[in-house]
Amino acid sequence: MNKNVLMKLINITKTYVMGEVTVEALKETSLEIYEGELLVILGPSGSGKSTLLNIMGGMDLPSSGEVYFGSDNLSQAGEAKLTQYRRSEVGFVFQFYNLIPDLTASENVDLAANLVDSPLPTAEVLREVGMETRMDHFPAQLSGGEQQRVSIARAVVKNPRLLLCDEPTGSLDSHTGRLILSMLLHVNKEYNSTVVIVTHNAVIGDMASRVLRMSSGRIVEVIENESPLPPERIEW
Repeated sequence: MNKNVLMKLINITKTYVMGEVTVEALKETSLEIYEGELLVILGPSGSGKSTLLNIMGGMDLPSSGEVYFGSDNLSQAGEAKLTQYRRSEVGFVFQFYNLIPDLTASENVDLAANLVDSPLPTAEVLREVGMETRMDHFPAQLSGGEQQRVSIARAVVKNPRLLLCDEPTGSLDSHTGRLILSMLLHVNKEYNSTVVIVTHNAVIGDMASRVLRMSSGRIVEVIENESPLPPERIEW
């Protein structure tokens, strides 16, 4: 695995104040993410994994600490710079596909392609995720697994260096989930995108080059996986 550091998080904390209640979502968390790796972040609901993902993606800022993407300090960035970072460097895949219902699969992907200067060809990316015969279908005409494939294509068409996936198989049965994980692994290998998958499903960690376990806002374990399993061999 390439050990060049793509992103570095240094002693980040995230605190939310809701009325009289203060919630520490992240507590002094440090992490390096490497170029080209497939990283799985595991933890139960409330462990801080989605908060960590949102900070990686520039959708939220830490309360303290520093976040570097390459040499750029995102924790000191203004909204314009964060917007540019989200548009040009990061692709997002969510549990609920967030496709625009009155646009076809191809049009949904085109919308993301228009955000960057040098996108990948929409038809090529849809073919890579096995949707070449469904490009002109609307989301309502697609199964959940097909919609998630379009969601992956929409993220990948920008050719992002970092692909962030929040519970990407959470709405899918295990067979379809394994197909989606295979697509994410393919993107990782084919485009050399760094892929980060956040999930509560521990067995998904078997396909990763590294696994982080989170609990109560902290990374409590880092596992180097010398022999990742192919997704089709993962059972849940």
